[in-house]
Amino acid sequence: MSPQRALSEPLRAVLRRLPTGPGVYLMKDSRGRVLYVGKADSLRSRVRSYFGERPPEDVRISRMVGDIADVDYIVTDTVSEAYLLESNLIKEHRPRFNIRLRDDKSYPFVKITLGEDFPRIVRTRRLVRDGSRYFGPYASASSVDETLKLLRKIFPFRTCNLDIPDGKRVLERPCLLYFINRCQGPCIQAIEKAPYRETIGQIVDFLDGRQEPIAAELRREMRSHSDSLHYEQAAVARDKLRAVERTMEQQKMAAFSRAEHDAIGMAREEDEACFQVMQVRTGKLIGREHFIVEGARDVTDAEVLGSFLQQYYATTDALPRALLVPLLPADADDLAAYLADRRGVRVTVSVPERGEKRRLVALATQNAVEALQRERTEWMADAARRDEALTDLARELDLPRPPERIECYDMSNIQGTSAVGSMVVFIDGKPEPREYRRFRIRSGDTPDDFRMMAEVLRRRFSRVARLRSETGALSLAAVGADEAPAGEREDGGLLDLEPNGGPIDDEAAELARRDAAWTVPDLVIVDGGKGQLSAAVAALSELGITDVPLTGLAKRFEELHLPDRSAPVVLPRRSQALYLVQRIRDEAHRFAITYHRDVRGKRALRSELDEIAGIGPGRKKALLKQFGSVRKIREASIDDVAATPGISRDLAERLKAHLAREGMLA
Repeated sequence: MSPQRALSEPLRAVLRRLPTGPGVYLMKDSRGRVLYVGKADSLRSRVRSYFGERPPEDVRISRMVGDIADVDYIVTDTVSEAYLLESNLIKEHRPRFNIRLRDDKSYPFVKITLGEDFPRIVRTRRLVRDGSRYFGPYASASSVDETLKLLRKIFPFRTCNLDIPDGKRVLERPCLLYFINRCQGPCIQAIEKAPYRETIGQIVDFLDGRQEPIAAELRREMRSHSDSLHYEQAAVARDKLRAVERTMEQQKMAAFSRAEHDAIGMAREEDEACFQVMQVRTGKLIGREHFIVEGARDVTDAEVLGSFLQQYYATTDALPRALLVPLLPADADDLAAYLADRRGVRVTVSVPERGEKRRLVALATQNAVEALQRERTEWMADAARRDEALTDLARELDLPRPPERIECYDMSNIQGTSAVGSMVVFIDGKPEPREYRRFRIRSGDTPDDFRMMAEVLRRRFSRVARLRSETGALSLAAVGADEAPAGEREDGGLLDLEPNGGPIDDEAAELARRDAAWTVPDLVIVDGGKGQLSAAVAALSELGITDVPLTGLAKRFEELHLPDRSAPVVLPRRSQALYLVQRIRDEAHRFAITYHRDVRGKRALRSELDEIAGIGPGRKKALLKQFGSVRKIREASIDDVAATPGISRDLAERLKAHLAREGMLA
C-alpha cells in the first residue's frame, strides 16, 4: 500500500475482498460523494493500483486518491457491460474527477414507436427498449424540433398519444391535423395499418439518409397528378419534393460512394473539450452535432477522446461501420470491441492519413474549435457569476467553503389538506432535477408548517443518522431511500441494462443510483423564518446531526436566519448570492406547488369517481384519458361517455347521474 497515506481498516477490507473479474468501481470521499467512476477488466488489479507503493503519475488521480475513503463496485459479466454501466453511472453521479458530458440531463432523440400498430414520431430524452427506433442524440431540443418540422412538411403522421389498435376506431371526429393533411387519421380508421406503416418506413429511410427513392416517388406522384389535371395535389407533391431535394443538396459530399462512418473532431481549452460528430450515411452527411465535456484538465487527448466516445455511443443506436478520429483514443481495442458488440458486426476505429476522410476529420476539428469558442464565451460568464454567488454566500453564512450541494425545502397545502413537501437540489449553483424529492405529509391534516417541515427533514436525514449509528460511515450506499425520486423513470433508465436490454445487477445498480441522491448537503435552506428554522434544527438534533449548516429564508424581507444568531443576515440587494438564494427558493416553491396540485387533483378525482360501483383504476384511467377532467365528464353526453373503452351504457348513465347529484350539492 502507498506509504504517503494511512488507509483506514474499512478501506483495507474493501481492497482485500475485491473480485478479479470485470466490473465498475466507484471511489467515494468521507461524505459518501462519488469522486470517480471507472471500469476494469480486473477490479482487484485496477483498484489496488491506485494505492500502490508509487504515487500515480496522473496529477488528477494523485489528487483524488488523497480524498478516497470508500470504494463500491459492481461486477459485470463482460468488459462491454462494464463500458455501458460506467457511462450510465458517470451520467447519474457526475463525479468531479471524471471526464463527463456537460449538462447531460440526457440528450434529445427522435423516437419512432415501431412497437405500436400506428407508430408516432416524437422527441424524447428517455431511451426505453420497447421496440422503438431512435435517431440521435442531438445536441439540443431545437435541433430535434427542426428535424420534426421538416418531417411533418414531407410526411403525414400522427403526433397524438392515443392508443390506436389496428381495426378499431377510437374517436368520432379527427383533430385539425387530419383536415390540413398533416395526419392520415388512423384514429377514425381513415387509413389501414399497412399503408400507414409504409409511410413510417419512408421516414426511417429519410432519417437514415436514403432519400433518393422518396424523391423519385414524389416526382412520379407530381407527374401523375399533373397529368390528371389535379394541380393542387401536384403542387403539394412539388413542395414536398423541393424540401427533400434541399435536404439532399445540404447532405452532398464528394467521393464517399456508399460510405457509412462518423468523423470526430476535437478541440480543447483548459478544463473543457468540444467534440464535433459528423454522421455520414450512404455517402451523405445526415447529421452534425457538437458536444462539450468537462473535467478534461490534466488528462491526455487520448483519454478525453476515449471517454467521450464511450459516453456518446452508450446512448445512440445509430452506430456506424467505422469511426474516423484525429488520434487513437485510450483503450481503442476495447472501445472497438464494445461498439462491435452493440452493433453486431465489426466496427473499426482509425486515424485517416490521406484523402477525403482525412479532410473530413479536419473539417470536423475546425467546427469543434469554433463551437468551443462560442460555448466558452457564454459559459464562462455564467460560471463566473455562480462562483461569485457561492463564494459570497459562504462568507455571509460563515461556511468553511463555498457550498457544493445546496438543498432547499418548502411546504404546500390548503388548510392542511393534500399537504406536501419539496426538496430541490443545486450542485455548484446549478439545479439538479434528477435529485429533487417530493414528500407526502403523514403527520396530520391540520395546517402546521413547523410540524410539516420537521417531518420532512426528519425523514430525509434519518438515513444519515441510521448509517452513522450502525457503521460510523457517511456513505449512503447501504441504506437506500424510501421516497420516490421526482419524475421516476418507468424502466429505471439505462442504468441497469445490458446492451441487449437485460439486467446487469438490479440491486447493486439501484443502490448506486440512490447513493448520490441522498448525499449529505453542504447547506440546507428552509423556506420560512425563525419558526421553520427552529423546527428544522430540532428535527436534526433529534437524529444527532449537528454538522449540517442550516438557514431559514424569510419570505417578506428575504433575510437569512441562522440558528446561532439573533440578527438575520441581509444579503446586498444586487449581490449574486441573493440572486442564487432567490432562484433556489423559487424553484423549491414551484416544485412544491406543482406536486400539491397533482395530489389535490388526484384526491378530487378519487372523491367523485371512486364512489361509483363498477369504476376501478382501469376505467378511471380510461375516462381521464378520454376527457381530461371530471368537469368535462360532467359536461359530456351519455353517448360520449359510453364510447369510452370499458364503459357500458348502463355504467355511463349511473356515472352521469352521480356527477349530476354532486354538481347540485356543490
